[in-house]
Amino acid sequence: MVELETRELEYFIAVADELHFGRAAVRLSIAQPALSKAIRRIETRLGVALFVRSSRHVALTAAGEALREHGRHALNAVSAAVRSARRAGDTQAHLRLVLKPGGDAGLLSPILAEYANQPDARRVDILFSGPADRTDFLRDGRADVGLLYAPFDDLDGLAHETLHTEDRVVIVPAGHRLAGCAAVRMSDLAGETLPRWKGVPGGDGTGPEVADVVQLLHLIVVGRMIGVLPRSLVEPVPAGVVCVPVTDAPPSHLVLAWNAQDRRPLLASFVTAALGTPQPGPEPSSPPTAVGRMITGN
Repeated sequence: MVELETRELEYFIAVADELHFGRAAVRLSIAQPALSKAIRRIETRLGVALFVRSSRHVALTAAGEALREHGRHALNAVSAAVRSARRAGDTQAHLRLVLKPGGDAGLLSPILAEYANQPDARRVDILFSGPADRTDFLRDGRADVGLLYAPFDDLDGLAHETLHTEDRVVIVPAGHRLAGCAAVRMSDLAGETLPRWKGVPGGDGTGPEVADVVQLLHLIVVGRMIGVLPRSLVEPVPAGVVCVPVTDAPPSHLVLAWNAQDRRPLLASFVTAALGTPQPGPEPSSPPTAVGRMITGN
């Protein structure tokens, strides 16, 4: 059986990412000749070439592509195992909660208050992340629990409980053709420019790339695009935009998620507190007025 040490995988991944031995050596804080020798030893042990080298160019072979994909997963798994072991043995560990900025539907404060009443409550560190990596925080151990949105976040392999269900709205600039509608259907959005979310592959967006709701709202205000989001992510809505319910968009579920293998009492206590927190009432199915209203912030 061919075995590679973790350090050797780290060397390989650095070169595979940089495709330059000099930059990879700087990244690893080792001498370039030593890195080159280490890569040659790996190739000899595996019996395959991992890189195509020339005086000006470094490229991955098919074998190198395969090792990069699986090797990165292996390194992440080792890192997650180390974090898990340290957390399990730390009797004073803090709880780390990851969410998107504003992505709590107003539930974060009441959940924290309910958890603080638990006899074994610990300090909760709040971590913010972009649209693409909240689940990574849970899978690799950087966070213990997260507030995620289904069906947008990948919940595969994560334990989760729904905290809140809400409708979705289209956000359009004031004066847009849909701004006066009481409600719309997804077909009414045909031909409109929708955002591309940073780090999220696929999707129907053809507009500028955005990293968060703040960037999205700025671009909507100036007429560059529209967006469809869970209602709570745009409340209170800033001046200059209109929120209109999308009647046939699937509902959004705010879920509490955590690693299914994590059975620590401090996590169970937090989950119990979150599920025991009074939840907001059902979202209205239509705006407070007869037409989609423009929110001025007053």
